[in-house]
Amino acid sequence: MNLTVSLRGTRYVQDNYQIFRLTGLMDAFSEGTFTKVVSNYIEKGPKHIILDLSQIDFVDSSGLGALVQLVKRAQQSDDGTLQIVSNPRVTQTVKLVRLEKFLSLQPSVEDAIENIKNAQM
Repeated sequence: MNLTVSLRGTRYVQDNYQIFRLTGLMDAFSEGTFTKVVSNYIEKGPKHIILDLSQIDFVDSSGLGALVQLVKRAQQSDDGTLQIVSNPRVTQTVKLVRLEKFLSLQPSVEDAIENIKNAQM
């Protein structure tokens, strides 16, 4: 899935969750398309979303704004969740604005999947 020149991704769907693996830049240039594409998939389901940002090179304030918007949208859709798999660069940016808890940062995709399984028990 080519979102923009600077942001690319793939989507995998499992039973009750979908994973987006993204590479490149989450910036003002890519934010609009990224938000629109992921929002459409949130509405189609499955309701649990994992954004794998471990290969993202850069996130600016527009990218952070898009993530906050997507978390809110996921939470509105029938107990949906959105978790973000981070890397040190993304984590540092998120911590600067104190959004690490709200954005549910996870160290790995496996940890995020485990959280989904635990939430359903």
